[in-house]
Amino acid sequence: MDGAEIGCRADPCEASGQPSALSNALVFGWRAVLKFKHIPEQLFDLVMSPVMFTLLFTFVFGGALPGSTDTYLQYFLPGILVQTVVFNSLYSGMGLSTDLGEGLFDRFRSLPIWSLSPFAGLMVGDILRHLIASLIILFIGILLGYRPEAGIPGVVAALLLLPLIGFGFGWIFLVLGLIMRTPNTVMTMAFTGIMPLVFASNIMVDPATMPGWLRVFVEVNPVSLMTTAMRGLLAGNVTLTQLGLALLTPALLTAVLAPLTLWLYRRRN
Repeated sequence: MDGAEIGCRADPCEASGQPSALSNALVFGWRAVLKFKHIPEQLFDLVMSPVMFTLLFTFVFGGALPGSTDTYLQYFLPGILVQTVVFNSLYSGMGLSTDLGEGLFDRFRSLPIWSLSPFAGLMVGDILRHLIASLIILFIGILLGYRPEAGIPGVVAALLLLPLIGFGFGWIFLVLGLIMRTPNTVMTMAFTGIMPLVFASNIMVDPATMPGWLRVFVEVNPVSLMTTAMRGLLAGNVTLTQLGLALLTPALLTAVLAPLTLWLYRRRN
């Protein structure tokens, strides 16, 4: 083979250039999906948590609050969807902390890839978790008597909103994963911040029953705004204002924390 042939064969490679950011992200996303195969315990946690919350809260609070489990389920189930997504988002931070501890990100940094690809991959795994958990909750809710008044279009719209919520919250836990030294510490810090937002919201009870000072917080709580939009989507009466308020916090978190995540990653390495 002469030099001219070698040059001809090399040109297409040069013309192809480096893989795109989307291609990089999809590769790392597939890596996140494969974790379910190698760590099946994650699927167990994913299945048991939504089942436990849905059954426990429906039958514990259902008769005491509105007087009927059926009535309470119509109010509660959209909220438990939001709660589950927010809780599941912390897996991004824990996965990141684990990978950092094993030195994997040091290897990723040496590759000619988009800088945010490893983080995008972690979030792809989160999106899959969100969808699986949401479908499980909806299935159990329907068995218990929940009926989305908006029908299939409302359910599809809700399933599109949930990953967006999880994507925004995921950046919080990625930052924690870069700052904290161990996955357990990430989980502890994450739950410390999540619990007040989730339980001081309109997920479980109507804010009208709360003290005035607490009601003020609940009404502006991002989790409450997301839950209100979720109820509207499933009931078929959502407004553009409700959707805008639900997406505002995820959009702001992404705009602020995505650059911070990259900065912390580069600074750490």
